[in-house]
Amino acid sequence: MIDLRRLRVLRAVAHYGTVTAAAQALHMTTSAASQQIRLLARELDVPLLEPRGRGVRLTPAAHGLLAHADDITARWERAETEIRGLGTEPAGLLRVACFPVALSRLLAPMAAQLSAAHPRLDVRLLEAEPEHALDLLFQNEADLAVIEASPGVPPPTDTRFDQTPLLDDALDLVTPHHHPLAHHPRVHLSQAADQTWVLPPQGTTCHAHTLSACGAAGFTPHGPHQAREWSTIAALVAHGLGVALIPRLADLPPLPITRIPLQGSPTPARKILTCTRKGSRDHPAVTAALTHLTRLAATATDPHRPTTTPPTP
Repeated sequence: MIDLRRLRVLRAVAHYGTVTAAAQALHMTTSAASQQIRLLARELDVPLLEPRGRGVRLTPAAHGLLAHADDITARWERAETEIRGLGTEPAGLLRVACFPVALSRLLAPMAAQLSAAHPRLDVRLLEAEPEHALDLLFQNEADLAVIEASPGVPPPTDTRFDQTPLLDDALDLVTPHHHPLAHHPRVHLSQAADQTWVLPPQGTTCHAHTLSACGAAGFTPHGPHQAREWSTIAALVAHGLGVALIPRLADLPPLPITRIPLQGSPTPARKILTCTRKGSRDHPAVTAALTHLTRLAATATDPHRPTTTPPTP
């Protein structure tokens, strides 16, 4: 009989990439985590780790075992939901992790609606970027994550998680009020090819989105100014320092700027997903949260919302 606690350590090594990182996540010493994997390998009489430079990597046998481990974990999630109450009223603790923009636009109203509809449900929101949110989900420290699709996010085929599209968050071109393009109801991104740009920092998902959209339009943006927060980017645009691509989901302060929807196929957008541990999506509290999120997402990026922000008096 396999010791499931040792299997948990192996899953953590696969998730975090090293024994040391896995041990830290599991609040163990590195030597204790290594010992658990050695004991598991001895139980199965197969090697599970092999040297790779100064570190280790999983063997083919370990990868095969992990496929079964993910299935066991998903079955346990479903069994726990059934045992604790089939289709009962949502109650207890619900922890939801999400990146900042979606937290304010989607999760805050979702939490308020859930609390009003289900008084026995304790909703707790956690601000976290997508990769950290998935770590929290994997560690069972979150029950639901709202994430942005990005290179650091596992593919939809990852058997540990259940990922479902929530909405496509269109990117708008943001210009100063008196910019020549500000008077157009819609523009092609190529019309801004010769503009100075305000860009998110290199290495961020938002920077990658901008480069990808501009590349598809046939140019590389010239961006001498960089900022991380959307409100800061908007402020730089308002002062005439450049134009920017900003997600429609992002609320901006009252500044002399204009948000212009883009035309073309496909329209530049970032994909936002809901993510749960495999087997836990049918938990009553998670199901209720997803229902409210889907309803809110349907109108959150309405293209008919005002695209012009009035100047500050």
